[in-house]
Amino acid sequence: MIDLVNGLSAVSGRVKSSVIRDLLKVGSRPDIISFAGGLPDPDTFPVEKIREMLDKVLKENARTALQYGDTAGCESLREEIVKMFKEDENITIKPENVFPISSSQQGLDLVGKLFINPGDDIIMELPTYIGGLQAFQVYGANMHGIKCDDDGILTDQLESKLKEFKESGKKCKFVYLVPDFQNPSGVTMSEERRKKVVELSKQYNVPIIEDSPYRQTRFEGTAPRMMQSFDHDGNVISLFTFSKILAPGLRLGYAIAHEDVIKKMSTLKQSMDLCTSALIQLLAAEFLKGNHLRKHIPSIVKLYKAKRDVMTSCLKKYMPEGVSWTNPSGGLFLFVKLPEYMNSDEMFHEAIEKKVAYVIGSAFHCDGSGKNTMRFNFSFPTHEQIDEGVKRLAEVIKKNLKAKANAS
Repeated sequence: MIDLVNGLSAVSGRVKSSVIRDLLKVGSRPDIISFAGGLPDPDTFPVEKIREMLDKVLKENARTALQYGDTAGCESLREEIVKMFKEDENITIKPENVFPISSSQQGLDLVGKLFINPGDDIIMELPTYIGGLQAFQVYGANMHGIKCDDDGILTDQLESKLKEFKESGKKCKFVYLVPDFQNPSGVTMSEERRKKVVELSKQYNVPIIEDSPYRQTRFEGTAPRMMQSFDHDGNVISLFTFSKILAPGLRLGYAIAHEDVIKKMSTLKQSMDLCTSALIQLLAAEFLKGNHLRKHIPSIVKLYKAKRDVMTSCLKKYMPEGVSWTNPSGGLFLFVKLPEYMNSDEMFHEAIEKKVAYVIGSAFHCDGSGKNTMRFNFSFPTHEQIDEGVKRLAEVIKKNLKAKANAS
């Protein structure tokens, strides 16, 4: 048999299986109430409208839809995204600034390919999206975390870190941020801090990766302006997906960036999958063109807001003193914080015994901290499952609190 281990590349050695994917294997058991995944509720999938739009695309444009496409993406989709950005964000872009990709996760991989050499330094939030950690780890990045509060990343600490890099002769290749209903915390970065981040990007000549898959799932309040809207120097690369507002099975996302960046990303994508599915791009274009997506989103928001309200109500009802959590104004997640001495990594197996699952908070921290935190997803479970699942987890937490008290 071929000796695969000794023949593998350095890149394959840096790849680690996603903690979330591993936990999902456990959480997907039918007897488990799972808060672990980031799955949209299947009831939000516009099945009939997708069927109608697919039929329209295949009747009117089958030869293009079923053929290889341009790596740069379908012109009709790029034009519709340009219109959407002007109407929804008051941001003026051109089709050349839009790059359809096979999910925003591919966008993160392209960012890694574009910027990172082994040993390069990058900055991210603490905690941050595990898919970002995984994508950048593959390319050998040194990841530096900056703490956050209820208004997002602490920009004074970010500035200090960038200054430290500059004074030591190091180059920060980019700052990776999830500003809207952040995964995992659910926190939204304030507009003031977004402006400051863009100012710092110009001052220190460092790109900003604005990863915003949840922006359109706002339940309440006014959305802060995107960092893209404050950028006049081409320093911000924004990533989006249709997974949370249409259906994740379509595997369609897009990047917004300076056209020179888009050209580089397009070249890199050619060696990955040649092109994103023309059929799916044309389907998304029809959703945007007919205003179907804008009409569909409110139903998603209504459903998820109700589930968030149920989860926060249950947390108040069942959780013991000393446990706190975020109250997101949108998105799919909230973050639970336990007393400092508790370890959610160790407690996970006890939770599974109680037939309930969550994601350990340390998985979202590039420095391995956050062991007293947990991420809960509220978009997928039913109201009844949320109530019962939170109740079970509260019992596990109370048991551990009591054990610690007795040990003292």
